[in-house]
Amino acid sequence: MLVNLRRCAAVAAAAVLAGVLGVGGSVLSAQSAHASGTLAQTTVVGVHNTYNPADYPYLAKALDAGASMLELDVWDDIFTHEWKVSHDSLTSNNNNCVNASSPSDIYTGSANKDLGPCLDDIKYWLAAHPGKGPIYIKVEMKAGFQNNLGMGPAAFDSYVNSHVGNLLYRPADLLGSHATLDEAAKANAWPSQSALAGKIIMYVIPGTVELNNPTDTLHTDVEYSTYLKNLHASGQTATATTFPTVLGASSGDPRNQYSDASIRPWFVFFDGDASTYVSSIDTAWYDTNHYLLTMTDAQNVPPALDDVNPPIAGAQARVVQLAGAHASIVSCDWYGLPSVLSMVVNRGA
Repeated sequence: MLVNLRRCAAVAAAAVLAGVLGVGGSVLSAQSAHASGTLAQTTVVGVHNTYNPADYPYLAKALDAGASMLELDVWDDIFTHEWKVSHDSLTSNNNNCVNASSPSDIYTGSANKDLGPCLDDIKYWLAAHPGKGPIYIKVEMKAGFQNNLGMGPAAFDSYVNSHVGNLLYRPADLLGSHATLDEAAKANAWPSQSALAGKIIMYVIPGTVELNNPTDTLHTDVEYSTYLKNLHASGQTATATTFPTVLGASSGDPRNQYSDASIRPWFVFFDGDASTYVSSIDTAWYDTNHYLLTMTDAQNVPPALDDVNPPIAGAQARVVQLAGAHASIVSCDWYGLPSVLSMVVNRGA
């Protein structure tokens, strides 16, 4: 029954898109269909592995293309105590980030820089584009934190704060006077898109190497949520930069996987495979509770679309479909489709 309902939703999404596009199939844009309401009531689009220089020569070009979410793969280099950005190298960078010190620098200079310059590129792009944002930064901590070697959550936060601390929308900002992030989310304490113009929102997921390392028994999601909970207990929540995220599409409340029940209320970000969410999970639960949900690999939802260069109307319809299925962020590899990446639509509509 759920699958049939999802198919009906997909047909309805296509019909809605056709109406928005109008005669001649003109491009749907964030300006022509800008969503209203809080962050938890809107859907935006992001690019998987945005740091890939084969896709964008400069990270700022992804923002020029309209992406609202950038994904960075981060490695904690325990030998140099640097935070590397690459797909598969622990000790070297392979990315499109440059060493900018002003907005005029974000398209110049050599690439392959650490996480800090990647964040600076985003900071200076926002400075050059008043009114744009917020920009989500999804961090995959590839091999996890190494707290015992000086590269744990506190070191990460200190590093991030030194680069973009004044631009962050933080867990403490959502929390306000609420007891937990869960309580704040359920109260829909999120601000609106327009209220967060010029801001950055960071969230972190466990990495593929970490998850496949049998000797790593403390994964990023547990480690950062525990750290955040402890910060709150000591009155230091404001120093936290990043939202911990539950990884993996599963039925019910996926936070129940954590044996330490005290960390569960510190998760309000969720991330998983779009096809799984659409085919077998009641995702209205996320929307009802105002949790932010990233759906990945949007192209693989049946009927599958081209990984990189699908028909624009088909990709736009897919975003509308996933927004209707309660995604907050639609993640894809459609790096060359600005009319798709710039979409902002009403969630659940």
